[in-house]
Amino acid sequence: MKDPVQSPGRLQSLDVFRGATIASMILVNNPGSWQHIYPPLEHAEWHGWTFTDTVFPFFLWIIGVAMTLSFAKRVERGGDRRHLLGHVIRRGLIIFGLGFGLNLLASMSFATVRIPGVLQRIGICYLIAGTIFLYTRLRGQVWSIVGLLALYWALMTFGGGTFDKEGNFAQKVDQLFLTGHMWRQTRTWDPEGIVSTLPAIASVLFGALAGHLLRTRLSMAEKAAWLMSAGGVLVGAAHFLSFWMPVNKNLWTCTFALLMAGLAALVFGIWYWLIDVQGYGRWTRPLAIYGMNAIVVYVLSGLLARYAARSGVQEWLMDSVFNPAASPVNASLLYAVCNVLLLYLAAWIMYRRGWFVRF
Repeated sequence: MKDPVQSPGRLQSLDVFRGATIASMILVNNPGSWQHIYPPLEHAEWHGWTFTDTVFPFFLWIIGVAMTLSFAKRVERGGDRRHLLGHVIRRGLIIFGLGFGLNLLASMSFATVRIPGVLQRIGICYLIAGTIFLYTRLRGQVWSIVGLLALYWALMTFGGGTFDKEGNFAQKVDQLFLTGHMWRQTRTWDPEGIVSTLPAIASVLFGALAGHLLRTRLSMAEKAAWLMSAGGVLVGAAHFLSFWMPVNKNLWTCTFALLMAGLAALVFGIWYWLIDVQGYGRWTRPLAIYGMNAIVVYVLSGLLARYAARSGVQEWLMDSVFNPAASPVNASLLYAVCNVLLLYLAAWIMYRRGWFVRF
């Protein structure tokens, strides 16, 4: 079997970054107990950010990079944009449907099912950002980012004027259109709600800009330097602007989008330098394998989590295996790590059999 990880022209560092991100997503989503978690493995309560808050925006940024590397070549070869748009629409709807299906499986009721979600946001962001990419050039994509962030700023500033948990414009819109179909921990707003999807789309387009950089004729070392330099500028801009708009993952504020795009560029720049420039890729192979079927692995993690909780397997494992072996917080972490390892086994089996799901 031809090894897709080492196929000519494939950007191994992107596979590694994707794999590390999806593994992190599974780690933070599956503690043994939600009452016993190390602080970096929890979301920030409201303003601010933790390691956990980087995972989702990193994944959206990676989608933008991959989208550019995939579509730009096809467009340059004369590919039909309408055909590519059909692919974008189909894939976006499938990803949205997978997320909605997981939520429906959890609630077993259309009357109370949560409509938004992580996969749903990925599907919507991919669909809209992909459409923008296909019908604009680099300058148009930059202006699309500016427009999305400016529109979000205007809506949040003039529609409510607050970024508090209660009374902000995003919450008002969620209550207007999603009442009864929001995240059960809140009921009055959703972290993947309607208005906050605007800057999330910009997160994908930030990744697309990085993809354009990777396609230039600069040397690989220069590309790594530009990635890390641009990342530093975005991080600095986010911290400066946070005096007026706080960094907030639940609202996906403009400053959060800027900060996470900057951090993603910095982290990926390091991966790119180590793996593609310096050639230190062999030790990262497990992460690359993890990233080859990222969406499928994420869906499997959702199914596994629901089965373990409903069947009593999770409770039994915690009481019989992990809690006797470690303190409550470490037992909870060990359970999460076992989820990561088990799903890596699934990813490895798919890789060995040549099963690569392309929607």
